[in-house]
Amino acid sequence: MSKPRLVGFGVAFLYLVSSVSAGYAQKLDASVLYRQDSDVNYFAVIPGYSSAATEGSPDCSLDPFAADCAGTARAGSSIAPGDVTYNVVGTTLSLLLPDGRVALVNCVNKYSAKGNYINRRSCGMPMVEHVQAEFNGKNAKLKWAVGTEGKFETENYKVVVVLDKRLIAKL
Repeated sequence: MSKPRLVGFGVAFLYLVSSVSAGYAQKLDASVLYRQDSDVNYFAVIPGYSSAATEGSPDCSLDPFAADCAGTARAGSSIAPGDVTYNVVGTTLSLLLPDGRVALVNCVNKYSAKGNYINRRSCGMPMVEHVQAEFNGKNAKLKWAVGTEGKFETENYKVVVVLDKRLIAKL
């Protein structure tokens, strides 16, 4: 077999291996920068990329009755020039990835076929600083420790966006 043909097969093999490996999930350790949860639409806060609620308006991000204060927060908040904004509903997390990028992930609460608030399952929200994130396309499976017995909880989120690390200098 000639040398150019071997090189061609080698390049084809490397291309095949790289494209197959891209289809697999990527597991990373991530830090939770910000948590938000609401049953009504809100603008996700991404530290370093967007401003939190303006001074004097309530911050409903972790309020158990966030739906009650969402109207005042929306009316009192403004979007600063250059802010990155995403309108979401449900549980949203801003995750700092090891390479410095920030991933915004969202999970919408699940309701029963009856459509009432009694039969609903809220998305799990990690109340710890570090989580394990397994990214597979537009899906992210988060895993975090709960309690002191070494147990873990998991939840599936959708990746809204992964932002470049160059803007994080605003922190």
